[in-house]
Amino acid sequence: MARVAGDGTVGKALEVLEQVADFGRPVRFSDVLAVSSFPKPTLYRFLQTLTSQRMLDYDPDRQTYTPGGRLMRLAHAAWSQSKLAAVSRPHISALSEATGETVHLAQLDHAQVLYIDKVNTTHPVEMFSQAGKVGPAYCTGVGKVMLAFLDAAAAKEVVEQQSFHRFTPQTLASEKALLKEIEGIRSNGYGFDREEHEPGIICIAAPIISPSERVMGALSITSTTSRTNLAGLEKYLPKLKTTAAAIAKDAHMWSFPDQAHQPQSGI
Repeated sequence: MARVAGDGTVGKALEVLEQVADFGRPVRFSDVLAVSSFPKPTLYRFLQTLTSQRMLDYDPDRQTYTPGGRLMRLAHAAWSQSKLAAVSRPHISALSEATGETVHLAQLDHAQVLYIDKVNTTHPVEMFSQAGKVGPAYCTGVGKVMLAFLDAAAAKEVVEQQSFHRFTPQTLASEKALLKEIEGIRSNGYGFDREEHEPGIICIAAPIISPSERVMGALSITSTTSRTNLAGLEKYLPKLKTTAAAIAKDAHMWSFPDQAHQPQSGI
């Protein structure tokens, strides 16, 4: 999580909270201190505050921190009130059932990809992407198709924030390579992950575009090189595009339950 000037104490506390969550396991104070930019007393104070606010849980026997119940409740509320999350589940479930492959739903979170939902096949494959996780935009199918359809200024800003770490021999390792890839995606309307983030993991992805041509998110059909290849995934392109369009339409029409029946404010 990038700290922004002016965020103050709240921004710093959220940075610590995200660092704890990113471990994906119970962590000791020393674990967090190793990745934190804060001095030991400051970090300890933030952890104490987050624990007292139930954003973190502390196990005194193991001396470890984990995400707290209050944080999970807020995360659930955020998920349930997300337009894409609210309307997409039946669509991505149907797509996964029709293709027999794993389907991901994602949005951009600043310069990263946030996985909102995931539907596994009957034979799920262990991979990085899980709902709630963030990943790189430059070497994932969903990330690249969203970049390709952002407006020029927004795309430039996101591309400039990419780290271009090489995860595999196929990873796009420079801004020049990414921009060339984005140009092709924009022409085709879809893109691939060619084992760029994880060895053996491939996908075909398409953007979810609103009626006003705003990038709302992206959808991917993901498999492994042991099950299929890029040509095999490309056969699902019509279903992928139809599903993305259906999600965009439903999200555009979506409103909170009973919103139409709520009393109107006089303000």
